[in-house]
Amino acid sequence: MNSLFNSALKQSSAVRRDLDQFSQSPATSSPALQGQIAASLSSLSRTIDDYSALSKKELIPDKQAKAFERVKTFRTELADYRAQFDRLRKEREEAQSVTNRNELLGRRPHHAATPENPYAQSSLPSSSAFAPSSSGLSFGAGPHTQSREAHALREQSFFAQTNTQLDDFLDRGRAVLADLGQQREVLKGTQRRLYSVANTLGVSGDTIRMVERRARQDKWIFWGGVVIFILFCWAVLHFLR
Repeated sequence: MNSLFNSALKQSSAVRRDLDQFSQSPATSSPALQGQIAASLSSLSRTIDDYSALSKKELIPDKQAKAFERVKTFRTELADYRAQFDRLRKEREEAQSVTNRNELLGRRPHHAATPENPYAQSSLPSSSAFAPSSSGLSFGAGPHTQSREAHALREQSFFAQTNTQLDDFLDRGRAVLADLGQQREVLKGTQRRLYSVANTLGVSGDTIRMVERRARQDKWIFWGGVVIFILFCWAVLHFLR
């Protein structure tokens, strides 16, 4: 149980360190860091569950109460970590949305005849509405401008969806890697326990055989002493009569 407690402490420290790094620049942080944090949170949750299950089997009340208190602290920290991670992810998504919008608006032609507000020309005198303009119609956007904006919007949406899917794939990959690492540690611990049990059984077998041999020797000594005592009593009675 102490090994699980130490493992939970290390994982909690690692998550806190990654969250601090993420909070320094949430808008420019890499998706790999987010996947690493998500995998670390999942691994920490499993470790806490294992530690909680072992603490319920503790026979000493004081140690069990202390373990329950530790589990409660770990679960509180895990909830705080998840809340902070969700908040940072939302900040990153909002920052990316603002960046994408700025990039989309930046692709608008600067010298287009269509103003930002199509009705901006309505405040001019009515006589100017019939004045000829060398730049074409001033009350609507041209078809080429609209097609370019629609194409840019679709392209940006495709890139955003692709980035989201890549982040999901990275999260899943890191979660699988964390599971494999956890299973490796469990198998190593099981192997060490099996070796310990085998050594214990070997020592116990040698001890049992030594005790049986010593018991046989003591039995022969006891019966030999009984025979010698009987012969001594017979000799005393026979010669001193």
